Amino acid sequence: MLKIEHLTKQYGDIKAVDDLSLHIRPGEIYGFIGHNGAGKTTTLKCISGILTFESGEIFINGRSVKAEPLQCKKDLAYIPDNPDIYEFMSGIKYLNFIADIFGISESERQEKIRRYGDMFELTKDLAQPVSSYSHGMKQKLAIISAWMHSPRLIIMDEPFVGLDPKASHLLKEMMRESCNEGNAIFFSTHVLEVAEKLCDKIAIIKQGKLIKSGTMEEVKGDDSLEEVFLELEAE
Repeated sequence: MLKIEHLTKQYGDIKAVDDLSLHIRPGEIYGFIGHNGAGKTTTLKCISGILTFESGEIFINGRSVKAEPLQCKKDLAYIPDNPDIYEFMSGIKYLNFIADIFGISESERQEKIRRYGDMFELTKDLAQPVSSYSHGMKQKLAIISAWMHSPRLIIMDEPFVGLDPKASHLLKEMMRESCNEGNAIFFSTHVLEVAEKLCDKIAIIKQGKLIKSGTMEEVKGDDSLEEVFLELEAE
């Protein structure tokens, strides 16, 4: 579903991502962890087409992000670490705006808005301007918008930040349900306990370089993910 081959992204002389290769298959929830500045957000933005990159290739559902950017974007959804949503819109106008972009039918969009709005207890607030929303409400709106077009690949940067425990639980269920349908999720997180329980596979990045990846059992063995992460960070 997502194949990253020898990705390198530089800012001047600094390699934010250095020769990174990963393969996320259909049905997998793949966690991406590392310290602040390790290159996680840069990688996710390259995948999403927000940033260009110096060398390497990224394929989404078999298509090159460089050669077929529009088709790749149709197949994915991206939730950034900070939900920057058009604040002059109401919640419902924003969701309809996203639905228009992806050509979602009236009946399908109404069903999804109703289902996810009720699920996240946001329905009553959808008529209000996004500028009046708390961070957590904006995060919920971003999650609903990402699920609107049933994307094959969902990219998320610290998706649990700002969510209350109930909303976090709902998001985990939605992630697993999406992957059970044959889609894939690649997300960064600092919440290692969540990653350990939720992810099928994990990748650890340090100073732009991949230092360990594989199934949860392959990466952590008999230790906790936190112990392995701290040990690798110290090396």
